Amino acid sequence: MSLSSSIFGSFLGLSLSMLLISCNSEEPTNSSINTLAVTSNTDINVEQSATGPELGSFGIDISHQDPNTKPGDDFFRYANGKWLDTFELPPSRSNYGSFTVLSDRSDQRVRNIIDDLTQMEPNQASIEQKISDYYLSYMNTEILNELGITPLQDGLALLDEIDSLEKLIRGFGRALVDNTATPFSFYVGADRSDPDRHQLSLSVGGISLPDRDYYLVDSDQFIEVRNAYIEHIARILDFAAIEDSQEKAKSILKLETQIAEYLWPRDQRRNRDLTYNPMTFETFKNDFPGFDWDSYFEAAGIIELEDLNVSYPSAMSPIINLINLIPVDDWVSHMKYRYIVDSASTLSEKIDNERFRFYSTVLNGVPEQRERWERGVSRVGSLYSLGEAIGQVYVERYFPGSAKVQMEELVENLRASVSQSIEEITWMSQSTKDEAQRKLQSFRPKIAYPDEWKDLSSIEISRNDLFRNAQNIREFNYADEINRLGKPTNREEWGMTPQTVNAYYNSSFNEIVFPAGILQPPFFDPLADAAVNYGGIGAVIGHEMGHGFDDQGSKSDYAGIQRNWWTDEDRENFETLTSALASQYDKFEPVSGNFIDGNFTLGENIGDVGGLSLAYRAYKMSLNGNEAPIIEGLTGDQRFFLSWAQVWQRKYREDALIHMLTSDPHSPSEFRVNGVVRNFDEWYEAFDVQVGDELYLPPEERVRIW
Repeated sequence: MSLSSSIFGSFLGLSLSMLLISCNSEEPTNSSINTLAVTSNTDINVEQSATGPELGSFGIDISHQDPNTKPGDDFFRYANGKWLDTFELPPSRSNYGSFTVLSDRSDQRVRNIIDDLTQMEPNQASIEQKISDYYLSYMNTEILNELGITPLQDGLALLDEIDSLEKLIRGFGRALVDNTATPFSFYVGADRSDPDRHQLSLSVGGISLPDRDYYLVDSDQFIEVRNAYIEHIARILDFAAIEDSQEKAKSILKLETQIAEYLWPRDQRRNRDLTYNPMTFETFKNDFPGFDWDSYFEAAGIIELEDLNVSYPSAMSPIINLINLIPVDDWVSHMKYRYIVDSASTLSEKIDNERFRFYSTVLNGVPEQRERWERGVSRVGSLYSLGEAIGQVYVERYFPGSAKVQMEELVENLRASVSQSIEEITWMSQSTKDEAQRKLQSFRPKIAYPDEWKDLSSIEISRNDLFRNAQNIREFNYADEINRLGKPTNREEWGMTPQTVNAYYNSSFNEIVFPAGILQPPFFDPLADAAVNYGGIGAVIGHEMGHGFDDQGSKSDYAGIQRNWWTDEDRENFETLTSALASQYDKFEPVSGNFIDGNFTLGENIGDVGGLSLAYRAYKMSLNGNEAPIIEGLTGDQRFFLSWAQVWQRKYREDALIHMLTSDPHSPSEFRVNGVVRNFDEWYEAFDVQVGDELYLPPEERVRIW
């Protein structure tokens, strides 16, 4: 699900910067290599025997290299150039690569599980029945096309009843569960000062385009998007026969533009010092008057709220003023638009296609929708749907227990590498090193799948009512979210399903999490060369561990409590290094006129540079002082860096890149390779990179943090 519109699943208070890649189920941004394309739709049973690694003879497909490109000029192209030149993006994808290949494989496996269930005719009210019928209700386009907008009529009628500010405020309070629009949003997650308790965090939002820049920057690209947005809104309103749709569309864009003026710039939105502002509910109401907060939270089903965190305090009063100044009818039009467009995937193909046309074609350049079964699998198998139930079967069928054991060993190898790195760095004092070591030793790894599974038995699912099924799941997740208030946190919960191809670090619980889905080639192959595994999954482990010590993760201690455990001098030294890294990335221009925001992407760039550094150290430690063998003419160091480049092989559409640069804290894949390796002395030596090569940095400008 798009995180810009997500309202659930924040029990961890996860930040996007803590993920290995961003998550977006409509148009996946997780991608990088097509080596596995021939098997991406093939069901592979973990019991099958294998005689060698899946990729090439040692774990890397060297046929994708471009020998005409010097490694020092463009290492990304040197490793992947032939693939980049010959691979054509599928018409249903905004980008494609290794994450996508593995996601496709995971989807096919989930489809096989669902198909098996549909053939069983499972018992009514069983979890098998819920999975089967939810999927079948999505696949039955005949019923959906016949119903058209009908499933929304009752909800639209309720929105028509909003004719006063008092009713509007209560409507905003219900917006998250009713799937409409609101300028305020909230989630219940771990209290940053006490991770064992839950706390409500209140935020501002209400825009539909990817970032405030789309409203406020007058470039040709964004002006064109805004004009297309008006036409799209009108089309959506027309499906419900809403009068004056064109004028209402203009008023909606104007409303969102006014909101955007007060939203924080993206680099500030990830700053934990700025976004943690806890206060009592009484203090909150006194600080932000002009809005009936008691009615708002009562409508949301939240009573006796004692305290909360305000994420963006300086935006609160201006947004309250907008609510009081903008006509109620304009807010209602906005709510109707969001209600229809956010429900589109549960309605007729015409309505769904219009949502896709704007949000995927206009914004990301994607010409075609993915096959319906793929979208059905994504819907049923996501974390905040029935994904955990499917995950139980997934790991039984497709994940070998031996891989979990090997991952546990790799994690401990990386932990030892981090420990050694902390002790050897010269810019940190011993007192801060002691705190860092304490945090490192407290890291809790979670590998492959949870030990406890969520109980989904109370969700009612029907084979013939997709809209109601989706709403039942939404209501289940909403109740689960708000019922956490006043209760202790549960450290056994996961923020991803086992079949997810991703990983994350959760600062509140000081945990690193690696679902089964990512424990496959090119990241991890038990039969691959050690250098390849360390350059792949080893660097992923290092990346997630590194998040505990990046510019934001480093603000929480070993217990997950947000506090400063650094000396002032050590923090200053750290920020000198990170500022230099941000400046490097500020100069990268993935699309003409569109640069990477080095501060916005800083956490992920620290994770990449630090993760690869830690993985390299762990790889060298694993050799026990011995020289790595030469394989197919490649040294161990060369294989290590090529593995990292293979992991991030990915191709994008230009519109998707622009979208990414404004809303995703991860750098595009090319720069997750080139921007990283140019900071490694070992890479220069391995590939004989010299002064004059395009990626060359003088030694004094190379940044190594961990």
